[in-house]
Amino acid sequence: MAYSEIVMDHFKNPRNVGEIPDADGVGEVGNPVCGDMMNVYIKVKDNVIEDVKFKTFGCGAAIAVSSMITTLAKGKTLEEAMKITNKDVAEALGGLPKNKLHCSNLGADALHAAIKNYLDRKAGKVPDLAKDREEHIKGAGGEGCYCPYCHKETLEEAPFCLFCGSEIPHEHDH
Repeated sequence: MAYSEIVMDHFKNPRNVGEIPDADGVGEVGNPVCGDMMNVYIKVKDNVIEDVKFKTFGCGAAIAVSSMITTLAKGKTLEEAMKITNKDVAEALGGLPKNKLHCSNLGADALHAAIKNYLDRKAGKVPDLAKDREEHIKGAGGEGCYCPYCHKETLEEAPFCLFCGSEIPHEHDH
């Protein structure tokens, strides 16, 4: 199955790309097998997702899924957004090849994780991550980011190392 025109449009012209620095909720998911990583940021007002943005490292399908999930979620109540499924995302994109359906799972999971993070923050359940953050490891010249376990260079915002598979337990927020 080839990509639909909708998938290609969302890949070439993704909607809602970026980060919300003061996000009310952040969802981060990834698939170490295929290397796709998605971050979804939400801003909530009166129980409605007022703004939503994403940053994705992955294939064209992963980018299209991220774009579509943000389009579907924007303006919805939290309850409505929690009901968006991977099937909804794939259908809204006009279908995905079978080997790319896992991307739609990641999109729905990232959105749901952002909503859960928002609700946990609101309830005071989220600990102060800054206290437990490991020191960010940079190269000798101050460039690049390195895995604290295998010491190979990683992507600056990767939550896990693509080389050894270890979770990188710090945020790259500089």
